[in-house]
Amino acid sequence: MSVDRSPWDRWVDDATADIHARGRWRAPRSFDASGPVGTLAEDDARRVVSFASNDYLGLTIHPAVVRAAHEALDRWGTGAGAARLVVGSRPVHDELEGALADWKRAEAAVLFSTGFAANLGVLGALTDTDVLVCSDELNHASLIDGRRLAGAQLAVYRHADAAHLDELLRASTAARAVVVSETVFSMDGDLAPVDKLVAVCREHRALLVLDEAHAVLGPDVDAAGVDLLRVGTLSKALGALGGFVTGPRRYTDLVVNRARSYIFTTASTPADAAAALAALGVVRSPEGEDLRARLRANVDLLRPDHPSPILPYVCGTESAAVAAADALLAEGLLVTAIRPPTVPPGTARLRVALSAAHTPAQVRQLGGALARHFPSA
Repeated sequence: MSVDRSPWDRWVDDATADIHARGRWRAPRSFDASGPVGTLAEDDARRVVSFASNDYLGLTIHPAVVRAAHEALDRWGTGAGAARLVVGSRPVHDELEGALADWKRAEAAVLFSTGFAANLGVLGALTDTDVLVCSDELNHASLIDGRRLAGAQLAVYRHADAAHLDELLRASTAARAVVVSETVFSMDGDLAPVDKLVAVCREHRALLVLDEAHAVLGPDVDAAGVDLLRVGTLSKALGALGGFVTGPRRYTDLVVNRARSYIFTTASTPADAAAALAALGVVRSPEGEDLRARLRANVDLLRPDHPSPILPYVCGTESAAVAAADALLAEGLLVTAIRPPTVPPGTARLRVALSAAHTPAQVRQLGGALARHFPSA
């Protein structure tokens, strides 16, 4: 007896089959861990060392950060219960915004529930159909989606190519222009030419929006004479959850009043805000300097002078990347295979993310395994 499937059932089955056929099907993994060492539930609870986390300074398990989250839970409970503009603001949100603004040498900061929401909110609040958004071709999906939702005009410049950016701005007839770039690119671990972007924006009087989510080891930003907004995340170097933007107060106040991903979502949990505030205190202390030095040393063990803790090992095809990840997992090393659409077709890779929480012995073990599988890297 045949089953009459609905048009939606057929579409879902076809879409699923297409993803499988491309070698791009993915599913979440349950990693039971506090820090870089833990167990994978689907792998008979075998202990592995993860090199896939963005907890670059190991602050998710820092005692002061954990203690601050506990104290916030006891004082305010598990959630804010409303959007910030309703009754979702708590004193810890205000305190964290002030600390973030001071850290980034800005007048003000605005907290968002995630870094993704921050990029959506900033571009949605400040751009429209009269604005040209110039975007690096390797920018994060949140920057791409923020422009799309705003309906702004788009010009994509070649990766890290300030000269091409200058050409696009010279050809533009838009009323205003925004240049958006990551400072550390999340899949390649390379740096944007920030000084050159600043110079181009200064000449064309364009607003510069820099996403510093992965900039735990720099670069430093000096943007004198340029309208600048700096977007960051609490979930990587600060070991919590959330996003933020810093800049001149007249800009941040407008973001509060126009950013849909701020206005129409519940505030970040008080525990996350308190954890991030404590983590920021660590980052700005001598201990933070020690953690960055430890991270820098771990990076140098694998790739001396590489500018970030993100190290790509390009495999090419999806199947090759998955096979390489499986081979490392067999040695107790968890490194994620990154496949399209996260990276362009033909550039599937292993993305190694190093942390100050990794021991030198763990990094050397990974280095030996990578040398066997990527002898020319």
